Amino acid sequence: MKINLSGHHIDVTPSITEHVEEKFQKIASHFPTLIAVDMILSKEHGEFQLEITGNYEGSRISAAASNDVMYPAISQAMKKFDAALKHRKGQLKANLHSKPKATAPEIAGEKIQEMHLS
Repeated sequence: MKINLSGHHIDVTPSITEHVEEKFQKIASHFPTLIAVDMILSKEHGEFQLEITGNYEGSRISAAASNDVMYPAISQAMKKFDAALKHRKGQLKANLHSKPKATAPEIAGEKIQEMHLS
């Protein structure tokens, strides 16, 4: 999986990149069709924000989180992104199953009339 990590008002160091790749290993193994992810790490008003976007099975998935400390912001965003991917995967799996067809319930009065009890 390709991870495009960019910084806005912050320098992206190799340690930050390594931390992000380590966090994404689990997501990459669970969702192999996820090819590329765009991440924007920014610092505004003393708060670190991470926005993650990616395409999974034809739909755009995104998540964002913010925190006063950078590494918890990364962890929170990863958890939200993982939850969004699991939700989308569940939607796709649910559509594959055949739905039961609704049938009209048999009414006891109609059955008794058909029996001709005279």
